Amino acid sequence: MTASPVPIEAVSQRLERFVADQRAQWRDGGAETAAFLDAAAAALTGGKRLRARFCITGWQAVAEHGSTAPRALQAPDDVLAAAAALEIFHAAALVHDDLIDNSDTRRGHPAAHRALEGAHRTSRWAGDAAAFGRSAAILLGDLLVAWSDDLLEEGLQGAVHAAFARAVYALMRREVTVGQFLDIAEEAAFVTAPDDEHADRALRVASLKSARYSIQHPLLLGAALAGANEHQNAALAAFGHPLGLAFQLRDDVLGVFGDAAVTGKPSGDDLREGKRTLLIAYTRERLAPGARQVFDELIGDPTLDAGQIAALQQTIVDTGALERVEQAITRFADEADRALRGAPLGTPAVGALRDLARDATARTA
Repeated sequence: MTASPVPIEAVSQRLERFVADQRAQWRDGGAETAAFLDAAAAALTGGKRLRARFCITGWQAVAEHGSTAPRALQAPDDVLAAAAALEIFHAAALVHDDLIDNSDTRRGHPAAHRALEGAHRTSRWAGDAAAFGRSAAILLGDLLVAWSDDLLEEGLQGAVHAAFARAVYALMRREVTVGQFLDIAEEAAFVTAPDDEHADRALRVASLKSARYSIQHPLLLGAALAGANEHQNAALAAFGHPLGLAFQLRDDVLGVFGDAAVTGKPSGDDLREGKRTLLIAYTRERLAPGARQVFDELIGDPTLDAGQIAALQQTIVDTGALERVEQAITRFADEADRALRGAPLGTPAVGALRDLARDATARTA
């Protein structure tokens, strides 16, 4: 049996159909409502559809186990809907994340709150355009969360394993919300934590904010819809969590050293935002107290210029922090790969999971 294709076009079509239904429900809502729905639709464009890919491949890994069918199985609507719901939820998280981080761009375009601010100005409305953009983005994220739930439930109607899928989805939502809080809390709370705990605290954030949410839970959501047993769930979790950590650590590296033309965000943006990542924890471990104090004073300064960013980048390299994080990425990716060896999963899907693992860790955006 050949490697299982991941039908991302089918996910995009499922999203488009859902958005069209939402627009139809509000066709008499006026120009302002239409503009709000346009902003929601815009938030769903672009991206790698990584979570949808892992969800579908998690389903395939279970559904294809032991199959002798000459062709790869095609994902049913409940799986496509769940995968699309994940993408809507991710869009909601990005809208709120950009607002929290005061980010101006996302994927090379204005972040949602900036786009809404611009629409306010273009329309020549009264009041503070920036305040409107921020308030509207909060509501936009909330609408997208509601949409993700709506689409999930729409897809689960009549699904045999709906209860298990709902449990996975609910756990994912709770964990990523706590992880996001810990992410912003760490930017302030790090001063009260012993220096030798910073690395572990950074990995705790990475686990909740990204590893489980981006890879482990999407895998388990798809697997739940296929009726996974405990051994299959264990194998997918043992693969998904370390791979999710490697994915987030790669994201952290790109947040400091990434090419803005490729990532769609300014180089060094994580330094201006004050993200207390493993890169930062490892850097601080190798700095003398005086240098560490200066480093801490610069991290999180939104006015950092290109020269200061370059100096901080060099410090991260000189302390060996970048190399240590690259080694951690390799270590976590290897751990994930080992979890697939002999796992009770469909062989074609295991190959697809390995391809996705490479995409998640060896990337430039």
